[in-house]
Amino acid sequence: MHDYIRERTISAGRHIVETGETVRATAKTFGVSKSTVHKDLTERLPELQPALADEVKHILNYHKSIRHLRGGLATKKKYEDQKQ
Repeated sequence: MHDYIRERTISAGRHIVETGETVRATAKTFGVSKSTVHKDLTERLPELQPALADEVKHILNYHKSIRHLRGGLATKKKYEDQKQ
């Protein structure tokens, strides 16, 4: 694994733990795709820092468990904005 990938993976993991951001928000912060961030966090990070990977996994699972609510809120906001 290249050094820049290793550094990006660990930085993204720490960032998610510190901020609680979603994969999409983290991808925007680091200037890479959400697929890259997801692969970094789910496949590469456990090999590099298992303890950090566990913390990140809990946050990702939380976001996954509430995504149906976020989608509903986004749709509600969209239609409220159209009324105005």
